[in-house]
Amino acid sequence: MFQGHDIACERGERRIFSGLDFEISPGQALVLRGPNGCGKTSLLRIAATLLKTATGRLFWDGADVAENPEQHRARLHYIGHQDAVKGALTVRENIATWSQIRRPSDNRIDDRTDAAMAAFGIAHLAETPAQYLSAGQHRRTALARLLASRAALWLLDEPTVSLDADGTACLQQAIMEHRADQGMVMAATHIELGLDDVEFLQLKTQ
Repeated sequence: MFQGHDIACERGERRIFSGLDFEISPGQALVLRGPNGCGKTSLLRIAATLLKTATGRLFWDGADVAENPEQHRARLHYIGHQDAVKGALTVRENIATWSQIRRPSDNRIDDRTDAAMAAFGIAHLAETPAQYLSAGQHRRTALARLLASRAALWLLDEPTVSLDADGTACLQQAIMEHRADQGMVMAATHIELGLDDVEFLQLKTQ
C-alpha cells in the first residue's frame, strides 16, 4: 500500500496545496483532478521522490519512504510531460535500454520489449530512429516502457497527451492489465480513461 499523509507543496514562497492525504492499494487507480496550477504534477513528482514536500510523509506498506528513497524509485515508473525518448536511438533501443538500466539481470528484455511494442501498436517502428517519429508515436514509445520493465506503481502525468483514440485504448488496456496484476496507478489526466472502480483526489488552487 502506498500512502501520503498531510502532504504540502511550496513553489518559491507560494504554497500550492497542503494537508493532502491519499492511499492507493494494490489493484487501485487514483486519479488527480483540479484546474491548471493546482499542483497535480507537483504531487506526482513528490510521489516519485523527485520533489521534496514542505510538510508530510510518504509511506510504503507502513515504512517511511524517506528512509530509503532509492528503493522506492526502483518500484515505480514515472511518465511525465516530457517523453525522454532519445532521437538517435531506435524505438526498440529506447525501450530496451530503459529496461536494461532498471533490470540489468533480466534475461527476458528482448521478449518484454517486443511485447511492449506490440501492446502499443509500434512493433512496425522497432528499427526506426525516434527522431523520425510523430508526437503520438513518441508518446507510445515512452508508455511502452511501462510494460517492458515491471514496476508496482505507475505515476502518470497527462499520459494521453498526443495520443489518438487507438493509442488511448492501448493505454487503457495496459492500465487494466496492470491493475489486474495488483499494480497501482496514480494519474493526472484531463480526460476520462474509462477505468472501473477509480478513486479521485480533487486538488484546488490556493
